[in-house]
Amino acid sequence: MIDRLAQQIAFILEIDKMKTILRQNVPITEPHRQENDAEHSWHLAMMALLLAEHADEAVDVARVVKMLLIHDLVEIDAGDTFIYDVAANQDKEEREQRAADRVFGLLPEDQGRELRGLWDEFEARTTSDARFAHAIDRFQPVLLNVATQGLRWKVHGVTADRVLARNRVVGDASERLWSHLQDLIADMVEQGHLPPGPQ
Repeated sequence: MIDRLAQQIAFILEIDKMKTILRQNVPITEPHRQENDAEHSWHLAMMALLLAEHADEAVDVARVVKMLLIHDLVEIDAGDTFIYDVAANQDKEEREQRAADRVFGLLPEDQGRELRGLWDEFEARTTSDARFAHAIDRFQPVLLNVATQGLRWKVHGVTADRVLARNRVVGDASERLWSHLQDLIADMVEQGHLPPGPQ
């Protein structure tokens, strides 16, 4: 039992590094700094609790929350890959698979297997839980960008057509959230905060 506890504590201390992994989005209340992975994961877990009623298929909210709390742990090693960075996304899967082996391997075997299984399920998006978790993961950055009038999209020259293309997976889990996301993007374009992209 002591070895098991030592492994669990080592994992708990290791994942504290999530607080140092910076994302491209900014907190609404502090747009001068970037959001970190720990903040992002917490926000997603809360969103899942509140928005599960909008899932097209029945979901197990506890499993969705677990996926959202662990889905970015691999970024401790792999770093955050900006969704609109084509070059960085080319080797993202390979980097994250290596990271998953190491990070989940820190845990006792049964817990490591469980969390790695949830992470693999999230990545594969073959279940309603995983599709909804993935939808929430994509929906949150859009909300932050809309709330900050496209602040980080402007920095990176992101256009509305790219936002819609990269976030279309939201509709795989929730037509309601996808419809709302499209309305938000249309409003951003109309207000001049987001260029539409090539016509």
